[in-house]
Amino acid sequence: VAGKREEVTGHFAFGPAEDDAIIRQRLLTRTTTTRGEPPLKKLLKKFVAFVAEVDKSSDNVVECEKLYKSLLQELSTFELPLLKTRAVIDANKREQQSFKDLQQQLDQQTIQTRNDIEDLKIQLEQSKIERQHKEECEAIRRLIAAQPPRSETQNVITELEKEIATLEAENMTATRTLELRKKQFALLLHAVDSLQTTLEDEQQSSAIEQDTSGSGAFVSMEAPVAAAEPMAVDPV
Repeated sequence: VAGKREEVTGHFAFGPAEDDAIIRQRLLTRTTTTRGEPPLKKLLKKFVAFVAEVDKSSDNVVECEKLYKSLLQELSTFELPLLKTRAVIDANKREQQSFKDLQQQLDQQTIQTRNDIEDLKIQLEQSKIERQHKEECEAIRRLIAAQPPRSETQNVITELEKEIATLEAENMTATRTLELRKKQFALLLHAVDSLQTTLEDEQQSSAIEQDTSGSGAFVSMEAPVAAAEPMAVDPV
């Protein structure tokens, strides 16, 4: 209201303070316009006129009665707006109390609504988590549904186990064969080595015999008189 009053101030001759003073004055004097004589002033004038007439000589009873009736009429006229004002005040108080009660109800509803919103937020978070779990379960279910049945998988596992056992047996046989071949090859190498050693010994023995035979012939040519004695050769 103050903002609206400030907006419309430029369109009127009175400012906000003067406007409030005029309204207060109208309520006090019971006038609706700034022109004319206020009812309270009129009542005061009639009361002063009545008192002045009473203070005069005692032969003006008719005039006093006339002024008295006029004063009572003015009092009635002045009292009626007061009663109306009183009724308006009581109505305003009741309405103000009703507004207060309504404001309290609105405050309580606001608090309750805020609490409901917080509860709904918590429920929303829980619903999101539950929905995420359901989506994960659905994805796992689809993966499981895409896989072959358990019987087929078990048959495949059995076949693979058989193939593994066959391969392990073949591997064991191949390992044993390889070990046997290694031993045979080592024996062969040993035999070759022994044969080579024997051949070398025989070659050395033959060379020694040839050297011995040559030495004996040379001795017989230089000393023909002496008898030849056989040379002892160690057996190989």
